[in-house]
Amino acid sequence: MTVERMVRIIAGFFIMLSLALAHFSGSADLTQLSWLWFTAFVGFNLFQSGITRFCPMDIMLKKAGVKQGCGL
Repeated sequence: MTVERMVRIIAGFFIMLSLALAHFSGSADLTQLSWLWFTAFVGFNLFQSGITRFCPMDIMLKKAGVKQGCGL
């Protein structure tokens, strides 16, 4: 597993954890439409991209002509 994949997995985990803590502490109501759902979407995509190596943002950026990293 590469460093990039680990960063994605850890970042996704911590975003999802923070959302869960906010919800269960009563400081966020996830039953209402809010920006927290966007955070949950980003966190889930980070987590799944670390495991599956499928990232919609990577695809969009490659099609837009953004160069890939040097792979160090």
